Amino acid sequence: MQSASSELGTLVVTGASRGIGAAIARLAAPRGYAVAVNFSSGGKEAKEVVGEIAGRGGRALAIHADISNEKDVLGLFQTAERELGPIKALVNNAGITGGFARVEDVTAEAIERTLAVNITGSILCAREAVRRMSTTRGGAGGAIVNVSSIAARTGGAGEWVHYAASKGAIDTFTVGLAREVASKGIRVNAVKPGLVNTEIHAANGEPGRLQRLVPTVPMNRAGQPNEIAEAVLWLLSPAASYVTGSILEIGGGR
Repeated sequence: MQSASSELGTLVVTGASRGIGAAIARLAAPRGYAVAVNFSSGGKEAKEVVGEIAGRGGRALAIHADISNEKDVLGLFQTAERELGPIKALVNNAGITGGFARVEDVTAEAIERTLAVNITGSILCAREAVRRMSTTRGGAGGAIVNVSSIAARTGGAGEWVHYAASKGAIDTFTVGLAREVASKGIRVNAVKPGLVNTEIHAANGEPGRLQRLVPTVPMNRAGQPNEIAEAVLWLLSPAASYVTGSILEIGGGR
């Protein structure tokens, strides 16, 4: 295990109180990052993640922020930098589905909220990370990983086309930002998880969704949050030093 004062610096993980975000935070700490565990809801769970990291000798801090709110985003990065040290990495993991609804039934409120969190929030967080990491602004470089979804390719028909559309925007944003900051010492990539065993299915009112969809996965199983986290940590690491603008699908062949 690397020490908490590792040269890797501070990693901000949005939506890190549970699921994939929590798995990323738990994996990042022993690899040398001080971790800003962002949460909007789930404060108890976020503190538990921080406690686990601290119990293993790592350094982490739970920071409340609604990433769709610019003021909250500014506070998130300012607090992370002040309390944990220079920002060297960001994982844009926070996201919502907006609930299950066919397009003919989806509400404007659901669409607006989904886009605000999934797109606006990710761009705002990336903006703050770039401002701190860009070599032309006095930074030492860094890496950003955006969490997209295979739904961006499959379309989410009959369930959440609005969510899938938001993740399609994240794919485009990943490629564009990667090209924009490649000469500034910053790499930007994305992962596209497929069917993953998290609470998102039950939270949207269908706890049996995993079992229903597993037959559509060639590997005949759902993924685990830690499997996504491993890919994210690889993309953040020096092992991926020549990788930018890439979008890695992690879906068991789906």
